[in-house]
Amino acid sequence: MNTNIKISTNKEINGLKVAFATNDMQNIDAHFGSCQKFAVYDVSKDDNQMSGIIHTKEEKDKDGDKTANIINALKGIDIVYFLDIGPIAAAKVINNKIFPIKYKEVVSIEQEVNKLSSMLGSNPPPFIKKIVSAKGM
Repeated sequence: MNTNIKISTNKEINGLKVAFATNDMQNIDAHFGSCQKFAVYDVSKDDNQMSGIIHTKEEKDKDGDKTANIINALKGIDIVYFLDIGPIAAAKVINNKIFPIKYKEVVSIEQEVNKLSSMLGSNPPPFIKKIVSAKGM
């Protein structure tokens, strides 16, 4: 497969900020709550690039909630992909204006970035249109 994903050169892309829960930096292969890193990509209809890695802490906050640290680390992310998530954590993600996408099996990050980019260039589903509209894209 020919890749169109580049590592960031600090060039801002006017697109979506997307995080992928990953253990191997190539696949969406981690549960939201136990994920120790998220690969972050800037995705637009014309350009895609990896823009960073978010490392999460496993420590719990003062209320005994470890998802709060993960959600705080994901501030500024538009969409987050993962293998699984608990219902309370999913509600917290949504309440922080991050759209969650859950997969039942391991999927290639590159495949999903290319799919999302293609959707942005055509007729995206309503949830993506809402995000795009809110960002003024």
